[in-house]
Amino acid sequence: MNKLLAAALIAAAATLSACGGNEAAQAERAARKANPAPCPNIVALNEAARIIEFDGDETAENIAYTGEIVNVSASCRYFTDKPIDAEVSIDLAFGRGPKGAAGEKVFNYFVAVTRKDAEVIAKTEFAVPIKFSGDNPVETTRVEINKILIPRANAAVSGTNFEIIVGFAVTPKQAIYNRSGKSLKFPNIK
Repeated sequence: MNKLLAAALIAAAATLSACGGNEAAQAERAARKANPAPCPNIVALNEAARIIEFDGDETAENIAYTGEIVNVSASCRYFTDKPIDAEVSIDLAFGRGPKGAAGEKVFNYFVAVTRKDAEVIAKTEFAVPIKFSGDNPVETTRVEINKILIPRANAAVSGTNFEIIVGFAVTPKQAIYNRSGKSLKFPNIK
């Protein structure tokens, strides 16, 4: 499959809401909703499920901002040899640490579609702006991507042949930090 086409399918789906169309398209949409099917497995990539930005050394006192993927879920519909039509929800939590001066921060995350245990078919990055209100250092949000289309070779190809992977757009240094397990070992911060 053309990787650019697949990436465009994800990108377009995240920015557009469902629009009305001709009667045939509406009937097809209704048939998909009436025909739920096995979804691709959806996971938060372990080394990108958290992001911690430091202002200085990697200590609790130097934390500027944090982000965590709390939960991911997907629902799918498809029939005959039509593409898999997936809807994805991502629950995110964000924190502002002692060195987080700004009341607003933009975090970047990605959604990728892969063949199960194989190559990436498409990957698209999105931004989520967060406003920290008053003295509250923690904010949560849910991101919904209403349409990810995953083309299939034929009607026998199930959603279980694919995976949907989400994560923060971390730097190589942040990925190594997450892999080390340090991000899970903060002392109690009050």
